[in-house]
Amino acid sequence: MIIRPASRSPWLLLFTLKGSIVSIIWKRVVAMMLLATAVVLAEHRLPLSGVGLGAVPLTLVGLTLAIFLGFRNSVAYERWWEARTLWGELLIVVRNLARQTLSFPDDLPAPRKRELVHGLVAYAHALRHMLRGSHPAQDLARWLPADAAARLMTSRNPPNLLLGDLGQAYARLRREGRLDSILLADINAQLTRLSYIGGGCERIRSTPIPFAYILLLHRTVYIYCFLLPFCLVGSIGWVTPVMVGVLSYTFFGLDALGEQIEEPFDRLPNNLPLDALCRSIEISAGELLGDKDLPPPLAPDDGVLL
Repeated sequence: MIIRPASRSPWLLLFTLKGSIVSIIWKRVVAMMLLATAVVLAEHRLPLSGVGLGAVPLTLVGLTLAIFLGFRNSVAYERWWEARTLWGELLIVVRNLARQTLSFPDDLPAPRKRELVHGLVAYAHALRHMLRGSHPAQDLARWLPADAAARLMTSRNPPNLLLGDLGQAYARLRREGRLDSILLADINAQLTRLSYIGGGCERIRSTPIPFAYILLLHRTVYIYCFLLPFCLVGSIGWVTPVMVGVLSYTFFGLDALGEQIEEPFDRLPNNLPLDALCRSIEISAGELLGDKDLPPPLAPDDGVLL
């Protein structure tokens, strides 16, 4: 996720490249501007007539494209915000379960409390790695016993298996007489909420925006930007390459931005900072456990928080 600069002067907002979509789309914009330059030269120097198409194609295609882009970006942002809401709830639920684990069981040894709380932290890391398709071995080894971590590594869905282990651990406390049945029911409701959060994240990750719609949108953006110089050259002449650059930057930028945020769990600049969220969970759990050597919050790397 891009971290906004503290200073938001007009100069910074207009000309900064850090956090901008320019690095992704600049080649396409330059290509459209070169095409516009060629069209202007052909209009003024070659014995051609009818190079300009007029404003009618621009208006018709632009209206369709605006509808497509508006709908697609709204849907993409809804997916991004739902994912962020789920991870915000994950942080709250882990805090609640850690507090209940440390407060309610009777005469539970401190090592067992710590093991349960660490299991909750491991759940967040396991979910992050599953959503990003990365390897969780290192993080699981930090927060789980070696045998439990090794067993999770053989699972297709480590967060779900870990949640089952946590449920059995709390049920064992009830059988040992260390946990009241009412408290167990409340803890089980919190574990169930973790399952809903994981399932919601899996749904977002495994159900992208239909490819046929994205393909149609990409093609329409390219057709529109390709037609721009032919539609503008007759009315604005030598200014056409500049105007084509501005318009193509807008439409290519909106298209690329929607493509990034529709998959909120990746490691692109506009995706969710899952590493930083997991670090926040680690810090919260460590504070409840009374740990003194807590890790610092993750800092942005070149303006981007992962």
